[in-house]
Amino acid sequence: MEQRSAYDPAQEARLLAHRALLAEIIRLSAPDLRAALLGWLEDRSIPRDGQEDPGAVPSEVLVSALATADEYRRLRDRITERLSAMG
Repeated sequence: MEQRSAYDPAQEARLLAHRALLAEIIRLSAPDLRAALLGWLEDRSIPRDGQEDPGAVPSEVLVSALATADEYRRLRDRITERLSAMG
């Protein structure tokens, strides 16, 4: 199996493009749909594993959950920044 470096500029560019597209779609949505989508992102921006002991969750699972929650937060932040800039 080919090993990849931790940072892949092409993959990062694709991620940024997807984030921008999703943010724009949500920004252009009707206000009630936009509010629902922003709420959905907000709910998912904090990882919940149901464990009292963080050491009880395998590190690979935790890393994935944290990265996913971080991406939801970044998308939500990008949308709210664009909405604020619109006035």
